[in-house]
Amino acid sequence: MHGTDERTTVASRTDEIWAERNEWVPRGLATYTHIVADRAHGAELWDVEGRRYIDFAGGIGTLNAGHTPDSVVEAVRDQAGKLIHVAFPVAIYGAYIELARRLAQMVPGDFPKKAMLVNSGAEAVENAVKIARAATGRPNIIAFQNAFHGRTMMGMSLTGKDQPYKVGFAPFAPGVYHAVFPYSYRCPEPSCVHNGGTEACPIERGEAIEQMLRTDVPANQVAAIIVEPVQGEGGFVVAPPEFLQRLREICTREGIVLIADEIQTGFGRTGRMFAVEHAGVEPDVMVLAKSLGAGMPVAAVVGKAEIMDAPVPGSIGGTFGGNPVACRAALAVLDLFERDDLVSRAQEIGKVVSDRFRDMQGKYSLIGEVRGLGAMVAMELVRDRKTKEPAKEETSSIIHRCHEAGLIVIKAGLYDNVVRVLVPLVVTGGQLQEGLDILEQALAAVEREGKPTHEDVPPGEGA
Repeated sequence: MHGTDERTTVASRTDEIWAERNEWVPRGLATYTHIVADRAHGAELWDVEGRRYIDFAGGIGTLNAGHTPDSVVEAVRDQAGKLIHVAFPVAIYGAYIELARRLAQMVPGDFPKKAMLVNSGAEAVENAVKIARAATGRPNIIAFQNAFHGRTMMGMSLTGKDQPYKVGFAPFAPGVYHAVFPYSYRCPEPSCVHNGGTEACPIERGEAIEQMLRTDVPANQVAAIIVEPVQGEGGFVVAPPEFLQRLREICTREGIVLIADEIQTGFGRTGRMFAVEHAGVEPDVMVLAKSLGAGMPVAAVVGKAEIMDAPVPGSIGGTFGGNPVACRAALAVLDLFERDDLVSRAQEIGKVVSDRFRDMQGKYSLIGEVRGLGAMVAMELVRDRKTKEPAKEETSSIIHRCHEAGLIVIKAGLYDNVVRVLVPLVVTGGQLQEGLDILEQALAAVEREGKPTHEDVPPGEGA
């Protein structure tokens, strides 16, 4: 046990490092927690003071295989001793080719496919748009309201939420149109069944897309439609299967490239390897990232071979894309998924979390809706279930209380009022229940005490 002086010194390390952070790092890089991470394994993380946390954030969906999985760490160490970097445009290497092959064989679609590797989801989105334009000779892209596709210029332009992603960064890339996404809990159609009406939701039937092609942009000028099967940063809003199927029909009919953004949904998170599999949809192109590398920077664009081959040689690629070490990590992740059947584990986790959230919904009026797919589960918090007024401050307070109690959990949503779960799929049953208990205790305390003040959230937090 530490003595008093040592305990005081250790306890100050977090504040000291945060002071350095505030001095040297721009304020635009907001951080959800006040934690200074030191080490992690599986679904647990320890800070610089030795305090343990259960991780329900999973590196914002990057750690489906868990923190520091042994086989991935070993693959990284082995590759780092042989070849760290050469640049694929200079000389090819086996790990890149093998990963491209495995991804092409893995994603849905009974047709020849090819894959290119990049560093991040945003970079994958940028390249998918370039490839679609080259393949079709058309300039325009249709994305969706409340979507998130990254922080680069095209990714930000495709993103359908202004705060905080677009503030102060205009003008945006031209040729981008935003359609309505089927957000059933907040459906704007008064006659819709989701609002107590009697009619099937026209948005879910894809009628807004058809209307857009008639009034806003002609189909023969649209290169691609890009869609998240489940909106991640948008608050885990699930696209109904019939909606994705209608998009597939429209794109096939009009010669439009259908791009599925599976950056957050991919690699088992929804209880299938890829979320589009729930709808039986085969996209023309998929963008993949996050949990592909267990934390290593690697992402991919995978699609029909004739579409992927459309750009001329030298027009796509990059210095670091498909780095040998990142490729080896990704290959080890794919092996781990097969060995430990993490897709099935995602289904089990999803049932536990969704059942617990619905039980909480029966006890706490703050919970307006529980939704998700597989282990991608969230609760949307409201002050009044009838008016659906977003409980933004309450959400921040709950999350802060969780952090104080040893649970890392993050928010999302159009109104920042959604508590989302992206727990690593290697979480144990005991860890999962412990985390859910902490979350419920925080929720109960906030509901009991009423609307919090802004002082409940420490300065610098609240990304």
